[in-house]
Amino acid sequence: MSLFSRFVLFIGLCFSLGSTQAVTVTDQQGSFTLNNAPARIVVLELSFVDALAVVDVSPVGVADDNDVERILPEVRKRISAWQSVGTRSQPSLEAIAALKPDLIIADSSRHRGIYAALQGIAPTLMLKSRNETYSDDLASAAIIGKLLGKEALMQQRLAEHRQRMQAFASQLPKGTHVVFGTSREQQFNLHTRDSYTGSVLTSLGLIVPEPVNQQALANISFEQLLAINPDWLIVAHYRQESIVRQWQQDPLWQMMKAAQKNQVAAVDSNVWARMRGVFAAEHIARDVVQILHHQALAATP
Repeated sequence: MSLFSRFVLFIGLCFSLGSTQAVTVTDQQGSFTLNNAPARIVVLELSFVDALAVVDVSPVGVADDNDVERILPEVRKRISAWQSVGTRSQPSLEAIAALKPDLIIADSSRHRGIYAALQGIAPTLMLKSRNETYSDDLASAAIIGKLLGKEALMQQRLAEHRQRMQAFASQLPKGTHVVFGTSREQQFNLHTRDSYTGSVLTSLGLIVPEPVNQQALANISFEQLLAINPDWLIVAHYRQESIVRQWQQDPLWQMMKAAQKNQVAAVDSNVWARMRGVFAAEHIARDVVQILHHQALAATP
């Protein structure tokens, strides 16, 4: 090869390495295109942190409710330290702008009202999170992987994830009727099969209640819970003073199969009710296997 030909080849390689290919995906707003791979990403929901961790990408900013422990330990181990940009419900636009992001990933439910303001800071990808199902979450993870130029890695990890979930499901008795809900002082919210956690449990072969009045998350009474009469009741207590703990003092409590069989379990509200994603679903599945086999929940690895 002549010296001139080598020079032309060298210039061509430099050009190809230095250029980036635009990536287009579909989000909740329509078509979304990034011309360059993002280096500074701010995420406004916990599920998006999970998705970034899957492909070993660290966000520079997270709406973490000003509490780093909102992020699962197994997720935190895979990402670098980040700057909090406030709460998921009301992230700070000033804090986001100060980080000079080149991509913001926002929740199409929570953040629709500030979409224009976010777009004024950086390109903003709008995906489901707050009201998503398990399948919605996996679809969002795939979109994020493609947008970051890590589609192959994401698809490989999603395939591994499905295998892991099948392995967890194989350890569970099929047809077991399970109720999961969150309990506050005066409210019990049933997570039906159309909710995120409910759809994770359904994917594992468990029977989960249908939506109540077309609501995926339904505030139900003690009488409604007794009427459902589950084999297992799994509760995430948001507060020490919890309405389920009050119900347990009622003589009617023992009418429920879960109470009669001593099949009532408490779980971490952060894992089961706030976090969503690949790592969160695997954590929930691991917990369910231990719970239904009457084992104490192990510490997070």
